[in-house]
Amino acid sequence: MRRELTTADHRTLSYLDFTPDSTGRPLLALHGHLSEGASYAHLAEALGPEWRVVALDQRGHGDSDRAPDYRREGYVADALALLDHLGLERVVLVGHSLGAINAYHLAAAHPERIAGLVCTDSAALLPDTGTSPLSFVLGFPYTAPTREELTVACGPVGPMVAPALRPHADGWRLPFHPQDTVDSENLVHGDHRATWLASDCPALVVRGTSSQVLTADHAREMTARPRTTLVELDTDHFVQLRDPRGFEKAVGDFLATL
Repeated sequence: MRRELTTADHRTLSYLDFTPDSTGRPLLALHGHLSEGASYAHLAEALGPEWRVVALDQRGHGDSDRAPDYRREGYVADALALLDHLGLERVVLVGHSLGAINAYHLAAAHPERIAGLVCTDSAALLPDTGTSPLSFVLGFPYTAPTREELTVACGPVGPMVAPALRPHADGWRLPFHPQDTVDSENLVHGDHRATWLASDCPALVVRGTSSQVLTADHAREMTARPRTTLVELDTDHFVQLRDPRGFEKAVGDFLATL
């Protein structure tokens, strides 16, 4: 069920509460760039009634409003606002890419609220190469008169974003703004290792063996964090899209230990 809340700075955040009446344990899912909360629908279905999966459209994504900035503090504040809005005192966090970085920053800032953490194909050390790997989206139009035109304008990425395109006053729009996406991606670069180590809840690192983001060596380094395990799947960076069944099993097995 799609629902909304209004933040203290008067922005709308949209989220999916897949089983709002469930008495299952709560799990907050945070997607990556170019994605949205709906990307966790398959995980919610696989976990069944034992887990209440809530997936946020993070700021500037999906049906959530764009924001004046995309720094870590803002993303974390949005996630915390959602937990407070739902009255969820303690949750498991599952994040992919951008969402994983935001998840472990939230765990570090509020460890008392986090019972477990799944970091999906995201690193704790992200060097700045000087060029955003998402800079190609700057060539995308934000809107187009028809869904088909917008899909075609996105080139090879079109089929991936097509299911998430939104109706717009002028036709159809992307589920993200190209400039916002690059601004947000530029702000993930840096050394997050101290933040990664700052929480002590059980954690799972899920890595795609062909990942463009998380190397095998760095993934192993991240398991130096106490109570952290690593699972590798035969995918690229988009783990849950390329191998949904493998991802669901890895997450389900981890959750069973909590």
